[in-house]
This record gives sequence, structure tokens and C-alpha cells, in this order.
Amino acid sequence: MLNPDSPIPLYHQLAERLGEQIRNGELAPGQRIPSEPQLVAQYGIGRPTVRQALDSLVRQGLLCRRRGSGTYVSEPAREIDLFSLDGTAAAFHKKGLAAQTRIREAIRLQPIEDTPDNPFSGRTAYYFSRLTCLDNAPVLLEDLYLHPQMFAGIEDLDLAGRSLSGIAAEHFMLRPQGGKQSFRIGYPDAARARCLDVTTTTPLLQVERRLDFAAGRDGFFSRLFCRTDHIVFSQHMGASDHG
Repeated sequence: MLNPDSPIPLYHQLAERLGEQIRNGELAPGQRIPSEPQLVAQYGIGRPTVRQALDSLVRQGLLCRRRGSGTYVSEPAREIDLFSLDGTAAAFHKKGLAAQTRIREAIRLQPIEDTPDNPFSGRTAYYFSRLTCLDNAPVLLEDLYLHPQMFAGIEDLDLAGRSLSGIAAEHFMLRPQGGKQSFRIGYPDAARARCLDVTTTTPLLQVERRLDFAAGRDGFFSRLFCRTDHIVFSQHMGASDHG
């Protein structure tokens, strides 16, 4: 049982107790932990205290919540090199991960609203959005913008489950010549939070990517919203990458 006379808060004691059970294998990866009411009854504490303890373990990456299902011990994080010029689909494929990608908003040619850092801001471009899942859990949401002349006719292609870099090379003879990526930690709006099955207070890795082609600069722009509780996003560097 927990010690109510200890100077250590009860939620911290419970988080430590559950964390130790996870680390020693008593609670295995992928296992559903007892529900909040069960933990309340087991440890004789209030539900807000239980929730605070579970929130702490979720932030540490030891637990993950599945909407409508419960709270589970997190699987060991898998690592992918998201930041190469090959693109996101190729990054998952290289690691042998069977990612499922579905189109969230169908591609269309449209005026792009004024937003900071988007090279297509105030212009017309192709736009679509897609969601990538692993083991049916959402891990990555992308908003993608394509140059209307370089990618003319792309709306006639089936993009579901396909590598965009492969489509660019095969159908448009476009291969990235370089680009720029920027990174920050941010929080999703309500719509993106629902899509990624997180809350609006969940920190996400946010990546903005521009790609240049021989046909012109800024042919491609994307915003990526990445959950980091299932995947470790990495970048491998060679000797030439060091300053």
C-alpha cells in the first residue's frame, strides 16, 4: 500500500510503484493496466490522484492511452530516420515497419491561406493531408503542399498508401536536390488532436520541410505532426555532415 504519512505525494508514490512494475516486467509491454476505478479500490486513494499518477507515466512514455479501450504499457519505441530526402513512407519501409497510410483530405488545387513559412502562402498550390499509423495507432500527421506546375495532373493519381517521393520520381521525373527542415515542439489544435488520438495538451514534434528540385526551388512543402510515444525519430549523419 501507499504511505499517506510520507512527504512524497501519493500520486508520485503510485507512479513509482507502477513504473517499477513496468521496469521489472510485472506489467508487460502492450498489457492493459487496471482501470482507474480498480486502482482507486486497490490503493485506497482518490480518482484524481490516480489520474495524476497515470498522466505522469504517460508523459514519461511508459504508458499510452487508447481512446475507448483503456491505458496500456507502451511498447518499446521503434526508431526511424524521418529526415532523409527519401520521404516518410520510405523511412518506415526501410525499417521494415508495416505502416498504414490513409488520405485524410483528398488532394486538390486551391488557394493557400497566408501562414508563416509556407512558400505557397497567398498562392495556388496542390494540398492534401494524410495520416500514418503503426499497429492501428496514429503516429504521424502530414499536411502537404505541391507546386502546381511541377506536379500538374497529380490529382488524377491514386495517392493512398504510396510514397510521394516515388510518385514524384516515376510520374514527374522529380528528385529532390536539397531542402530545409525546421523542428519545434508544439501542441495540436482540436482537429489534429482527434486525428492523432491525443489531447490538445500533448506535446508533439512538429517538422516543417521544404524540398528543392532541378525544375525549381520550393517545389514541395509539408508540416508534420509527430507523436513520440511510439516512435523515436532520428537522423543519421556521416562525416560530411559535421561542421
